[in-house]
Parts: sequence; structure tokens; C-alpha cells
Amino acid sequence: MEGVKGVLLLSFNGDIIFKEFSAPLTQEPENKDWSHFIDSLNGIRETDLIFEKSRLYVRKAKVGYLLILMGSFVSAAMVRLNCDIALPALKPFKGSKGLKRLFKK
Repeated sequence: MEGVKGVLLLSFNGDIIFKEFSAPLTQEPENKDWSHFIDSLNGIRETDLIFEKSRLYVRKAKVGYLLILMGSFVSAAMVRLNCDIALPALKPFKGSKGLKRLFKK
């Protein structure tokens, strides 16, 4: 999708299952302890965090949490629709299947 900057799929333990970003990162996500972030979500189904110049959409999946980094003006409805389509294809230990659809134009 236009405006999606990256996708990160984290297990419920905070381990990275899948990652893909449209531009190089200043810090690799593997260098972070994601377990505290996962704990803070406290089982929520979805949330949309809005920052000054970007947004972070978080969606619970069967295998963990899907984090989508996007620009401020990306359609939240389209992101939700793409998640509704891609998430059922995710199976435990096969986290990357279906996620590339989020980057198709």
C-alpha cells in the first residue's frame, strides 16, 4: 500500500517472526527487547497510535502482534481491510505467508 513504511510481526513473547521495511532503518528491530511492548498491549485486539509524522497500527493475530508503520495520511480502513485479508493466512511458524500483500501497489 502507498504510505506503508514497514511491517513487523512479533510473537506473543516479543520475538520477531517477520519484518519488511521499505527503507533502511537506523536501528534494526532485533536490537530491541519487544517483550515489554507486547506486555503493555495486555491482549488488545487492535490499536492505532498517531504520532506527529507517522502512525503505528497494531493488530493481534493468531501467532502474535502485527505492527504496521505508516505515514500520517494512510487510510486506516484500507490497512484494516488488508489485515482482514492477510491475517487468516498466517499459521504458527509460517509468519511471512500473506504479509507481502500489504506492500503490493
